[in-house]
Amino acid sequence: MHCLAEGLRLPTNALDYSILILYFVVVLGVGFAARASIKTSLDFFLSGRSLPAWVTGLAFVAANLGALEILGMAANGAQYGVYTVHWYWVGAIPAMVFLGLVMMPFYYGSKVRSVPEFLLHRYGPASHLLSSIIFSVASVLIAGVNLYALAIVVEALLGWPQWVAIVVAGLFVLVYITLGGLSSAIYNEVLQFFVILAALIPLTVVGLKRVGGFGGLADTLNDRYGENFTSAWGGTGIGSVNPLGANWLTIVLGLGFCLSFGYWTTNFAEVQRALSARNLSAAQRTPLIAAYPKMFIPLIVVVPGLIALVIEPGLGSTKSGLQYNDAIPLLMRDLLPNGVLGVAVTGLLAAFMAGMAANVSSFNTVFTNDIWAAYVRKGRSDEHYLLTGRVVTAVGVVCGMGTAVIASSFSNIMNYLQTLFSFFNVPLFCVFIIGMFWRRATAAAGFWGLLSGTVAAMINYFWLYKAQVISIPSDQGANFVSAIVAFVAGGVVMVTVSLCTKPKPVESLAGLVYGTTSPGMAEPPAVGDEAWYRRPALLGWGAIVLAALCYVPFSL
Repeated sequence: MHCLAEGLRLPTNALDYSILILYFVVVLGVGFAARASIKTSLDFFLSGRSLPAWVTGLAFVAANLGALEILGMAANGAQYGVYTVHWYWVGAIPAMVFLGLVMMPFYYGSKVRSVPEFLLHRYGPASHLLSSIIFSVASVLIAGVNLYALAIVVEALLGWPQWVAIVVAGLFVLVYITLGGLSSAIYNEVLQFFVILAALIPLTVVGLKRVGGFGGLADTLNDRYGENFTSAWGGTGIGSVNPLGANWLTIVLGLGFCLSFGYWTTNFAEVQRALSARNLSAAQRTPLIAAYPKMFIPLIVVVPGLIALVIEPGLGSTKSGLQYNDAIPLLMRDLLPNGVLGVAVTGLLAAFMAGMAANVSSFNTVFTNDIWAAYVRKGRSDEHYLLTGRVVTAVGVVCGMGTAVIASSFSNIMNYLQTLFSFFNVPLFCVFIIGMFWRRATAAAGFWGLLSGTVAAMINYFWLYKAQVISIPSDQGANFVSAIVAFVAGGVVMVTVSLCTKPKPVESLAGLVYGTTSPGMAEPPAVGDEAWYRRPALLGWGAIVLAALCYVPFSL
């Protein structure tokens, strides 16, 4: 397991530890307070569908603002440069808008409690069980990424061995999710969102001052790595060579469509936040509200990665002993005074707990409702499933501790995460999108499409790329290609099998296929939700336009 380079231990003092301890007390207090509202399994898994849109919207973006953002995107910035902004403006915003405007009416209107449950209604038990198993495995693997990232910071903070940090951090997350269920996770995520901002904004401001502002940062990087390193689209022509190892086509199709839509529209760790909203209008607005802070996150995660590369040019090399994952701890050590350092460490720990809590809470929901209650122990009391959810939460945390070891083998955890998404989320999105817009898609097609897409992505990555049967310049380039392969393979198999098998009766597809409706989808807006500034279409298209404008400074 990777250990921090000698000398990366953070110079914390009593003030920093006091801030950290105060935060942990508040988090556990929220967990105990939320426990009082947990009466049924619906309360535990979906907060009783009672939360307002602004709470679920902030929780939606905070759930994603874990290891994937903080260490992963900073590492990406250091390794690939400004190309990393594509993960936001092409690789997130359009998909989040699509989720809010198109897919949430189907999810929320059908009253499903999970993403796999939607497949049960649309296709049948085979696709439902397969997707539940795949999702459960993916959730545990991704939870391990968050635990590993958390362990890096705890190791830098306290000097603990990473395995000790992983165990302690995992147990803490286990306590507050088991106490308060999803409500505890969501309210803590809202708190964590503001703590994260308080941590990363000072780090970015001080870092920019050290390297001479945006102009000085760009000049230094251009001199060392070429002008394309600070350009969003420069050097992405087909056949061109760039650090990302991808061209504009694989960026748009692989990242912007397959990986992005696969992650944001089918990842239950995100969708679960919208499903906990108080009504359909609030559920639709959840990802749309989240899109606005999301598009500005590069300023506090990608930019620090670039700054770290200027301060420590050997970052990511075997000679220096520093991995790309160490970018943020490196800046914290070199730039922040005590007190501010305590806030920064607290923010990082908050981010990683938010990410892990999101995956563990979605794991316990899917395993309990879609595997245990559906196929193992049917027809038991609600108390039985509530207890099962708490037990499964513990199992998920323990498994996450094990999978953290896998994450530690990657110098850039973002590469690892994108690999997982290409394996699991993209095939699921293929099955969803075809089934949602094509009534002819059959139950058998859903199962075989999901299975073939997953297998095709694994074959492309492990055999064609890792065994160097084909030449792809980087891990991320390989992930973009794997995502395209997964979507195409799953789609071709689905169409072929659908044409050879019998579809479900049209009347059984109400509310599950575009062009059909169900009573839940016709839910009128609540009082106040009809205001013009709360209209989902306005929020969604406004986010798209603003994301496109964000590219302008990096394309001139």
